[in-house]
This record gives sequence, structure tokens and C-alpha cells, in this order.
Amino acid sequence: MSTIIIHTQTLNFEQIKSFERLYGKPYQHAQHYKIETDKPINSVELADLSKELNLDLNVLPTGFNPAEVKLVISDMDSTLIAIECIDEIADMMDLKPQVSEITEAAMRGELNFEESLTQRVSLLKGLDIQALQKVYDERLTLNLGAEKCLAGLKQKNIKFALVSGGFDFFTDRLKQTLNLDFARANKLKIAQDQLTGQIDGSIIGAQAKADFLLELCEQLEIKPNQVIAVGDGANDLLMMSQAGLSIAYHAKPKVQQQASCSLNYRGLDAILDFVN
Repeated sequence: MSTIIIHTQTLNFEQIKSFERLYGKPYQHAQHYKIETDKPINSVELADLSKELNLDLNVLPTGFNPAEVKLVISDMDSTLIAIECIDEIADMMDLKPQVSEITEAAMRGELNFEESLTQRVSLLKGLDIQALQKVYDERLTLNLGAEKCLAGLKQKNIKFALVSGGFDFFTDRLKQTLNLDFARANKLKIAQDQLTGQIDGSIIGAQAKADFLLELCEQLEIKPNQVIAVGDGANDLLMMSQAGLSIAYHAKPKVQQQASCSLNYRGLDAILDFVN
């Protein structure tokens, strides 16, 4: 028996009939619809239906139990928040096109993330640290549904961890502002109130993100199959592969292909559909 989640609060008559013909009758559950079916589900067919109806449709992976989820771990840039912080920092130096190009290539998996980050950070040498605060104050916005998602997880006593290949200047402030449980990111090396163009300490890349998930499992005394991991770029894939459920959030094609579920239309509050 498979469970299909339809990430919407409303379905019209025609949409219900489309689902009924293929998989069975949808029923409303919490803030979404579900279908329990013993029919075989073709992933390509489901993806085509999702595009046709402009609805997020996901099949829960075998062995995943929503009632057992104790942790959601999420990427920051373009996942929890709507910007890539390093691109916006680069914009302060009129270097955004060069840095954005490297960022995009890394997120698509065409460049080694650690090498790409080193390249991008080196371009920021000499920037006053006040520019970071300016980005935080003036450009950083949460993605749609973020606060509703966090509130809903807190109600269910599910912890939230923010992990980023970006910078702790931003994750630390978000952790405090949003009352997040855990946060980890790269630390920029600073001298005389200016960026040196280097990372202070080891780089938080793909492996470090996966290690953080496992570290938190040990700390919380839970198993990885009790974790939901959310990301949008190639450097999130190792972390996502460790989790009981992985969600590609408005993600690159490579990430959508490898994640167990995808959200392309709804905001972050749709994550609650996986735990309700």
C-alpha cells in the first residue's frame, strides 16, 4: 500500500476525478489530501500529472513513519531563505555576475563545492564586514511559508536544524531571530573589520552537512529515518541521502531526481503535510 500526498487544501471536481481514475479517491487530511492505493505508481506519470495540475504530488517512501519524525534539517540559501547570501555580498563589490556563475555551477553539481566556495570567498577580500549586516537587514527574506512551517514543527516538538555552505554570520542571526534549535555554517576570516578572502576553519560542504545530521541524531538519541532533510543544491544530496525523507525544495533537476519527494509549487509550510 502506497500513500500519495496532494499538497493542497482544495481540489475541484475535475481534479478529484483525475486522481480517482489513476489511483483512487483522495480524502482530506489536516491541510492536504491523501490517497492510499495498492495500484503501481509510475513516477514519470505522477510528475506529468503534477505539472498538468500545478500541484505538488509526493509518494511517501517505504519505511518512513510521519509519527516518528523528531528532526527537520534544512539548507539555508534558496531553501529557508530566498537569496544566495554570497551572491548578495558580492553585489556590494560589483562582482555578483562572476560569483553567481560559480554558485550556479556548484549547485548544479558541475563544480566541487569546496573549491567553488574557496574561489568565491577569495573574490570578497577587502570587503568591510558592515556589508554583511547590510545584506542581512536589506536583502535577506524568508521563503514563503517558513514561519508557518517552523511554528507547526514546534507544536509537534520536532527540532529544526539549519545547516549551510554559506556563513555563520547569517545562520547565527536566523537561529536567534527564529528561535531555531541548531545551526552550523562556514566562518569567514576577518582582520581589521574586513574579509580576508578566506574561510576560518574547515569548510562546511556536502560531507560536513551529512555529518551534522548524524551528529544531531546521536545527540537527540534518534535514528536517521526519523529525520526529514530539505535542500535545493547538489551539496545537499549527501545529507539528504541519510534521512528517512528527503525533500527537494524548488531544487535543481539533479536534486529532484535523487530526492524522495519534491516541492515545486508550494511554500515551506507544505513540509508539515509530511508530519501531519
